[in-house]
Amino acid sequence: MEDLFSQHHQQAISLTREQGELICYPEWLTQSESRQYFELFSKELAWDTETLMMAGKPVQSPRLVAWYGDAGKTYRYSGTSYKALPWHSALYEIKEKLNKEFNTPVNSVLSNLYRDGKDSVGWHADSEKELGKQPVIFSLSLGTSRYFDYRLQAEKVNKHRIELHAGTLLIMRGDFQQYWEHQVPKQMKITEPRINLTFRFIHQTK
Repeated sequence: MEDLFSQHHQQAISLTREQGELICYPEWLTQSESRQYFELFSKELAWDTETLMMAGKPVQSPRLVAWYGDAGKTYRYSGTSYKALPWHSALYEIKEKLNKEFNTPVNSVLSNLYRDGKDSVGWHADSEKELGKQPVIFSLSLGTSRYFDYRLQAEKVNKHRIELHAGTLLIMRGDFQQYWEHQVPKQMKITEPRINLTFRFIHQTK
């Protein structure tokens, strides 16, 4: 997989190469493309509240989600199973662009709407069995800028932080989910929304 992203090497910023890779493309989409997709997805995706199981109790997640993908794809995390809705045409368009440019299969996308800085997602790794041992996850940011934190799971205290702007594409691959965890922290002064699209490949599990 060393040459997987070779055609984009001039744009890529490698944030880590140890124990998995985190790669950033700050301007993968133009400002115009980002704005158009954000306005479209804000209005047309089937945003819904998310109920997570924490300490055995149902908790409302501080963000809205929408799950899309190929027919029959199911994803389970935090005690909840999600059955993919049929592809929205614009989500499918982005999926095809990713597949073409990075030669990596994608069959689903978890869409997250952070309504303002009060919405967030805590420390976690995308390590569910449906994703396989070394998943490639494409994370595309639209809307207002938000922080993205990541740290080695074994250390906890040594946190890294970057700010993700509209049109930025993050790629997590290799052993990244095994050794690292990430979060989108609360930013109470932010009043504008952000959409994050995490494209991935769901394996068939029994």
